[in-house]
Amino acid sequence: MIVSCPACDSRIRLSARETSGQVQANCRTCGHRWTEIETLPTMDLTIDATELPARNLPRVIDHDEAPEFEARRLGELAREAQSRFASAKTASLRKKQNWAAFCLFLLSPLAVAALMPETIVAAAPISIKAYEAMGYDINLYGLDIRQVQRQHAIIEGKRILSIKGEITNVDEGTRKIPWLRFALEGPTGEELYTWTLDTASRPLRPGETTGFVTRVAAPPEAAQNLKIRFARADEIAIAKAQINP
Repeated sequence: MIVSCPACDSRIRLSARETSGQVQANCRTCGHRWTEIETLPTMDLTIDATELPARNLPRVIDHDEAPEFEARRLGELAREAQSRFASAKTASLRKKQNWAAFCLFLLSPLAVAALMPETIVAAAPISIKAYEAMGYDINLYGLDIRQVQRQHAIIEGKRILSIKGEITNVDEGTRKIPWLRFALEGPTGEELYTWTLDTASRPLRPGETTGFVTRVAAPPEAAQNLKIRFARADEIAIAKAQINP
């Protein structure tokens, strides 16, 4: 094959083995090098369709039931994903339940103490001091002190403080009335004077009410507040000892 140098238009003959496809050519005149690509002759491959024999082709080409297989595979993947989601949800719910049970176990004593202080104090009377420190007013007797009134009077030149009120049974059973304890407090809450009162009354039926009256001669001048509650057993014992030395 004879080719022309792109630089100087010199004609160069290439051997047959060098012209099979692509070859690096070298111009002996100017020394230019380039890549020569052989252009192969084209053939007319036009076929007359009228010469081909007629064939009956199917309307749909089926590839070994691939759509059904793919549908089954996708269905299995969906079921596996749903199963994993359900398992994870169950595990999360079980974990939350375990934590809730653990917290309930830790907090149950505090909850019982807050919801049933009377029951706790009845079982452990010493706990009443802890409840009082937290501001709880524990009613172990099923009785309520109401309608308390104070009156000051001067009798024979002495100042007399009279206190009266009512005691109501707010429980569902018959209740015995314990002694009452009175305390006159100063400006900062300190007790200036205390005394007890034996009610000496019959037990009260549910919803029944009885009254009480007590008097104090020459109460402390600095007394500002009055506190009334049911006396504890040790306070009643001290009062009885003072009455009967």
